[in-house]
Amino acid sequence: MKAMIFAAGKGTRLKPLTDNLPKALVKVGEYTLLEHVIRHLKSFGIRDIIINIHYLGYQIIDFLNVKNNFDVNISISDESDCLLETGGGLKKAAYFFDDNKDFLVYNVDILSDIDIGKMLHKHQTEKNLATLAVRNRKSSRYFLFDECDKLIGWKNNNTGEKIIVNSIPLKPVEMAFSGIHIINPKIFTLIEEQGIFSITNVYLRLAENYPISSLDHSQSQWFDIGKHETLAEAENSFSYNY
Repeated sequence: MKAMIFAAGKGTRLKPLTDNLPKALVKVGEYTLLEHVIRHLKSFGIRDIIINIHYLGYQIIDFLNVKNNFDVNISISDESDCLLETGGGLKKAAYFFDDNKDFLVYNVDILSDIDIGKMLHKHQTEKNLATLAVRNRKSSRYFLFDECDKLIGWKNNNTGEKIIVNSIPLKPVEMAFSGIHIINPKIFTLIEEQGIFSITNVYLRLAENYPISSLDHSQSQWFDIGKHETLAEAENSFSYNY
């Protein structure tokens, strides 16, 4: 299985650490965020990875060169001129997924010991267009699933915005997205959006006609390194054995 790591973010909430450093190269313990993710992917046999870059992207390239790409095949999707968000960034990298196999997408600022093999098995058994890693945790935004674990909507508790794409049950299951997903390459033939757009909007548009499901990994370790508080928590609590 191939993978894409979203590593183009500026990490503004981690300033001043990211004043002169891309978020992907912020360290948690002995490894940078990027190295944590690559080592985790390698532990599941993933050896073909594309990484998108934007802010101070040359530092990421230099880092990978020094590390000899961690002995895996790494390509770069350069968004230096324009940050395309998750949907646009994935679309730009479509050429990389030319083997017609399911692939993994992973946010570089996520630390987790999620079982990727288990997630892939569920994805393929259910023949999903996409399988989203989710957790039962407090968040401002939630994906909504029905009793059969099919995506039916999304809501933002801060703004009150809600998008419903299928008939909603009396008690929809609200789950917070973990920034990890497995996708069938068929999605590239279905993406109509252009330019800068979120993959969330694509999922919501397609959910009415294509199976998009979830994997609840609430029992695994998970940290979103988006701010100093969670960075400190991860440094104290995240255990890894690559």
